[in-house]
Amino acid sequence: MAKKILVACGTAIATSTVVARKVEELLKAKGYDVIVEQCKAAEAPAKASQYDLIIATTPVSGVGNTPVIQTISFLTGMGIEDDMKKIIEYLG
Repeated sequence: MAKKILVACGTAIATSTVVARKVEELLKAKGYDVIVEQCKAAEAPAKASQYDLIIATTPVSGVGNTPVIQTISFLTGMGIEDDMKKIIEYLG
């Protein structure tokens, strides 16, 4: 069964699109079955329970038990490997 990841940024336009595509590409290349969707950071609390993990480029709160990784590594290119390790740990 596919794991669901929510990518949240300020406006859910450019930043989350770039991050979502990169995360999906990297995870699928490693053999993970994932569904990656995006939203505005303000929408994350209402959507959180539907996802296994949230990746945010800006602070998010009020997401209950859904784990959050806050990072800009997928934009800067620095620290991607460390963040991928964290993501894989959360996905099991």
